[in-house]
Amino acid sequence: MFLMSRKIKSLGVKMVMSGEGSDEIFGGYLYFHKAPNKDEFHQETCRKIKALHLYDCLRANKATSAWGLEARVPFLDKEFINVAMAIDPESKMINKDEGRIEKWVLRRAFDDENHPYLPKHILYRQKEQFSDGVGYSWIDGLKAHAAAHVTDKMMLNASNIFPHNTPTTKEAYYYRMIFERFFPQNSARLTVPGGASVACSTAKAVEWDAAWKNNLDPSGRAALGVHLSAYDAETPFDNKPSKIVESIPLMMEIPGVAIHG
Repeated sequence: MFLMSRKIKSLGVKMVMSGEGSDEIFGGYLYFHKAPNKDEFHQETCRKIKALHLYDCLRANKATSAWGLEARVPFLDKEFINVAMAIDPESKMINKDEGRIEKWVLRRAFDDENHPYLPKHILYRQKEQFSDGVGYSWIDGLKAHAAAHVTDKMMLNASNIFPHNTPTTKEAYYYRMIFERFFPQNSARLTVPGGASVACSTAKAVEWDAAWKNNLDPSGRAALGVHLSAYDAETPFDNKPSKIVESIPLMMEIPGVAIHG
């Protein structure tokens, strides 16, 4: 986002609209496929919204402000949040039998047959997190680079070197070394949140699938059994081709939700 903001600013653009909040409000992350019920689904969206200032919004603010670019976040308009969070969580949940994928309500709102906003295969393509969407080779390259600079012995001693928020992967260890070099103060490291996460989930949501506890990774490809190019034991960095959705069933009627095609 930092590099993209620099490019946008160089084009003379002063303000951009950014989508922070949509995945948190509508349960757009792929791990939401595993939500056991609507109450758990809703509670997770609330946890994600309340933590936005520590993650996505902080990233967007710093990355754009660094280049004098103003980012506006329409999904976080208070009135919009009040309306969206009043929708029955059952209607937001992923339901394969009814053809509902992640962020279905939001996607359907822009599905206009007569005056389409986007092609179907774009409107209904699977969720890709920002870091995955720029190309899987970006993440895979970072992991390979970290593996070349962090040894197994270093990882065994990680809890002694970094007792607070101890990194559990070589990639995390490498980032932590960079952070500590620039911000060695204890007060600085205490400002960085931590905890188990799969595909940007909270630690609580990791409990939804037992297989995730041994596959903690922020990438959407860590959502095993959900992502079309998910990691697997044999080829953890294999870039499998994404599927194109050719036909989309019409949305079911949802009582109390005013969304028109």
